[in-house]
Amino acid sequence: MDGTLIGLIAFAAVILLLGLRVPIAFALAGVATLGTFAIFALRTGTFMPDRALTPTASLVFSNSFDLIHSYDLSMIPLFVALGHIAYRADITTKIYHAARVWLAAVPGGVAMASVLGCGGFSAITGSSIACASTMGRICSPEMLRMGYDKRLATASVAAGGTLGSLIPPSVLFIIYGIFTETSISALFLAGIIPGILSLLGFLLVIYIWVWREPEAAPAYTGTISTRERFRAAAEAWPAVALFVIIVGGIYGGIFTATEAAAVCVSAAVLIGFAQRKLTFAGLWESLRETVIQTTSIFIIAAGAKIFVAFIALTGVASDIVGFVSDANLSVVVLLLAIAVIYLVLGMFLDPIGIMVLTLPLMVPLVESYGWDLIWFGVVVIKLLEIGLITPPVGLNVFVIAGVVGKEVPIDRIFSGIMRFLTIDVLVLVLIMAFPILSLLIPSSM
Repeated sequence: MDGTLIGLIAFAAVILLLGLRVPIAFALAGVATLGTFAIFALRTGTFMPDRALTPTASLVFSNSFDLIHSYDLSMIPLFVALGHIAYRADITTKIYHAARVWLAAVPGGVAMASVLGCGGFSAITGSSIACASTMGRICSPEMLRMGYDKRLATASVAAGGTLGSLIPPSVLFIIYGIFTETSISALFLAGIIPGILSLLGFLLVIYIWVWREPEAAPAYTGTISTRERFRAAAEAWPAVALFVIIVGGIYGGIFTATEAAAVCVSAAVLIGFAQRKLTFAGLWESLRETVIQTTSIFIIAAGAKIFVAFIALTGVASDIVGFVSDANLSVVVLLLAIAVIYLVLGMFLDPIGIMVLTLPLMVPLVESYGWDLIWFGVVVIKLLEIGLITPPVGLNVFVIAGVVGKEVPIDRIFSGIMRFLTIDVLVLVLIMAFPILSLLIPSSM
């Protein structure tokens, strides 16, 4: 049987299994193993299973072993641990509280503070879903108690949570860098400007929303002294310090991304104990949650690595590249097609699953067009970010819905999200049209 045909059947099988709710790690690894076995067993034209066992086992175990022992992969548990420790040490929430104080008198100030809080949380944790879950528990109930419009109170946090995908550090950037063999440090820096553009765009959405519908955000009637403002800002210094260590250390060549993660974990622990916000019980719980979350990511990555090796064996990627080259598609048409693929998949699958499923085909295609893989990584992450709040399966929206419960129906959250999606699409177009927005900082390292 032709290898390309086996590869296409494999993709169809994976999508079918995902539709049946089979965990993506098992779907990828299972299909890849069976597909590899079929290729080796049919290599001579006759089905000879005894000749397929050894090479199949070699491909499966060697690829998964090499991935798990990857030095770059150690960043994931470090940054995940950093997020959990920083939260329990009350570091991440201080940015929200500082923004809450400074923006109290601004119309929609609490909603703006929630977006800024999500940005600050993202700059430490690297996980969009964790950001939405944590900040949702803090911000959305408070806004609802204050009388904020239900759509604004929930959609602002759900959208703000997506910033964890672009603002460094980002778990998605780490996985993309490992599978495309690109610099993770450069990817982190490439996400800064697009991430800031998204954050500013969300703030603009809230401002216009409240300007057009003043009843959506009740006016603040109290008074906050200058001393209280500066005190709140000063209390946020640990979060700022950790962000400076990550970005400044990487940009200045002081640390690699992995070293920056290790230094920040140590610093967060020391700050937490020094401020008496972190306890040994809290540290243990943080590490326990890190192990659970990291194990899930590692299993998916291992299954994806096996699938990538299988796709390379089939030759389907090179065939698709040849087909696209023969079609003479313009850059605009190809980018539009890629965007549609990711946006459609984003309606049904989680970001990590989409990325590991599509990269085996996308990377050879991108390289054939001579596109920069760092820039393309930012485009992919932005598309995945949009998928987190796109119906019918916007994960961040469901996270916020779980936080607020029956008080806000999920269709109300999605109706509010549409305003933020406008900004996301605009930023995506800017990133695609002007690659310098992604490449400016990495190129100046």
